[in-house]
Amino acid sequence: MLLPKGGVTWKSARARLPPSRALLHALTRTRFLLFVALAGLVVILWRGIRTSASDMQKYVCWGPAKSPMDMTSNENADWHKLSQTPVLFNHHVPVQVNSTTIQRVDLNPIRSTPKALVEKERILILTPLRDAAFYLSKYFELISSLTYPHDLIDLAFLVSDSTDDTLATLSAELDRIQMRNDEISFHSVLIVEKNFGVGSRQNDVADRHSFEAQGPRRKALGKARNYLLSAALKPEHAWVYWRDVDIVDSPKKILEDFIAHDRDVIVPRYKQYETGRTYLAKMGDWRKNKDEEVELDGVGGVSILVKADVHRSGVNFPCYAFENQAETEGFAKMAKRAGYRVFGLPNYVVWHIDTQEKPGNA
Repeated sequence: MLLPKGGVTWKSARARLPPSRALLHALTRTRFLLFVALAGLVVILWRGIRTSASDMQKYVCWGPAKSPMDMTSNENADWHKLSQTPVLFNHHVPVQVNSTTIQRVDLNPIRSTPKALVEKERILILTPLRDAAFYLSKYFELISSLTYPHDLIDLAFLVSDSTDDTLATLSAELDRIQMRNDEISFHSVLIVEKNFGVGSRQNDVADRHSFEAQGPRRKALGKARNYLLSAALKPEHAWVYWRDVDIVDSPKKILEDFIAHDRDVIVPRYKQYETGRTYLAKMGDWRKNKDEEVELDGVGGVSILVKADVHRSGVNFPCYAFENQAETEGFAKMAKRAGYRVFGLPNYVVWHIDTQEKPGNA
């Protein structure tokens, strides 16, 4: 190629350049753009590979400084105590039970509290009966007037060794009450029949409460109470109220009054037979504060409120000598031996059929 005269100058070089329009056309051609894109991709990949390789040089490989074959036992133990393999246990895998013969009872929510009304705690009223037809009319008159909601109360009776019309009278009275459509009817009623071979009749109050009759009578009654308790106590019951059939007067709010004390076992004041001991019945005055408490070592069976868990823990009414006591007296001894406390209300009077005093709290 011949150079122009005088050599290459800017003007001569510019004259040989393609026009701007032709240059723009060359730059926007597809082949050229594809080449530029491929070149850029290669540059980016190359830089990424170089960067990763250089970064890897900054880190030390995680692991022991020497081969496990070259480690001593102590070095091996030191290394592996820092690298235990985690093991996950799933303790919440559900178990599906399809058998209809399996039932579950959860007693954890069942509590006996002074807020029984608010918590809607269920009460079981238990009454053992023998030759008691004469007293049933007054008995149902009194329990029908109880102010604790009757839909939270279950009744249970044990009829034993009766020679009168106790069972028929009881059934008629219960049917009359339970057929009512008002708030008088109770949540449920259970009648248990069990004879214990007690043949003598003791309808006379003096004979029934004579000192000579107490030994055999109390042992037989203790057995009757235990049979009734075992048949009637259900998981939903928070309180157990033992009530004699021959009470002639008692406060309508007796359940609420007793529950408010929040005691394991609590009894009111009522008359006892003579044994030379100090009795709750001879303490206090119905004219004074009815909520005054006295701790006891024995109770009678006329009216007893018990937290259900006391019975569930195995405290019952011994039909044998327990610390020289039986039935309700033995029950109090057993409760105290089990760590529970027994209280009486000397100024809170429940009028038994043989109580010769003026009416008080009712």
